[in-house]
Amino acid sequence: MTLATLLAGPGPVILDGAVGTELARRGIDTGLPLWSARALDDAAGRAVLVAIHAAYARAGATILTTCTFRTTARALAPAGREARWRLFNQYAVDAARVGSRAARRPALVAGSLAPLEDCYRCDLVPAQAACLREHLVQVDLLARLGVDLILIETMNTAREAMAAVEAVRAVGIDALVSLCPGPADALLSGEPLGRVVPRLLDAGGGRIRGLMLNCATPAVLARAAPGLRALASGLPWGVSAHLGEPDPVSGWRLPDGHDPEGYAEWMAPIVGAGARLAGGCCGTTPDHIAALQRRFAPARTA
Repeated sequence: MTLATLLAGPGPVILDGAVGTELARRGIDTGLPLWSARALDDAAGRAVLVAIHAAYARAGATILTTCTFRTTARALAPAGREARWRLFNQYAVDAARVGSRAARRPALVAGSLAPLEDCYRCDLVPAQAACLREHLVQVDLLARLGVDLILIETMNTAREAMAAVEAVRAVGIDALVSLCPGPADALLSGEPLGRVVPRLLDAGGGRIRGLMLNCATPAVLARAAPGLRALASGLPWGVSAHLGEPDPVSGWRLPDGHDPEGYAEWMAPIVGAGARLAGGCCGTTPDHIAALQRRFAPARTA
């Protein structure tokens, strides 16, 4: 199975939902600075992570995202874990593979490549040379560990997104690019998507296989979807909304209630408009992905 074969099928490709907030929901300490990477630090956390990946595979996700949102050497350093950088990434890739096998549902493994600093703090984006150097090192490692593709996700500025795209092109691995909007027509940095997206697609050298927006509210993404469709230049496109709010202590404050069927209902007009990629961001659960599966890809239901 490849991304191309998935996209050649009918209906949208279903991605997984949140990993970090799902770890917290299942009792794993995701406090800063490690956040989701804390699950990789011991066997008990890794077992929960495998169970989460398996739950998403059983729910119908055909792309599982590695728990590497915070596993760069830079992100691990404040917790004194930078010496375990390679090992943490290995654990994360292995967990996704094992989870897929445990569920007996084949799924591609996408290596998560996130902003080097806080995804909601555009002002903290490192110098461009550092962005390119560190993303290149991370992409190269994930490729060597055997991921099927890279998910460049939650990019909040054009220049860091560009560095990530240049890294995947240099390594020679396919990627989905997912940007973090502020207003519906711009990145969180305020840079207009209409200027940013064409530059990224041009820089990708054919390695960008799909374009997404993630980590914004359903309301913002519903307004952004038509513009994203126009900018995708024929590439598969889609969205992954978040449910809940950022929290300075835990990293994310979960919503009071989850409504999986409501999430699928919200996604319906976006899929109807041509979205080929559908998943969930922070606060979503395997139940949300199962609802997307039932609504849009019933043939995979077992």
